[in-house]
Amino acid sequence: MSEEKDQKPGDGAPQPSRRIVLALGAAAASSVVTIKPALAQTAGSVLNCEIPVPGPQAAGSYIAPDGSVVAAGTPGAAPPLPRPLTGEEVKVMLRGGPSPAGVDSQSAQAYANYIRRLQAGMSGFTCYASLQMPR
Repeated sequence: MSEEKDQKPGDGAPQPSRRIVLALGAAAASSVVTIKPALAQTAGSVLNCEIPVPGPQAAGSYIAPDGSVVAAGTPGAAPPLPRPLTGEEVKVMLRGGPSPAGVDSQSAQAYANYIRRLQAGMSGFTCYASLQMPR
């Protein structure tokens, strides 16, 4: 019998040797061990991604209550945030949780509406889309 393939008597079809089966099992086990930390790291990085409000394309603009970008000083509109929101802050805010530090609830609602309106190609869209993915 060869080391590569064993044959069952009367079968005629080659069968993988015990050594090959064990090697495949070891490779599969190491893949599972490698993938789990990668998924955990991905989940952590999603919560650390950032969404600027508004994005650089509208720097200095205000955010209307419906989430649209309006001219600076528009009555009832929220001023731009001085720093991007983290994925964790956005996740909490979109679920109706407390507003980020220094943000009143009315402005937080406008920012949440702005984030919900993000589209592909806009700054922060990838982060927002990642937050929407089920884990």
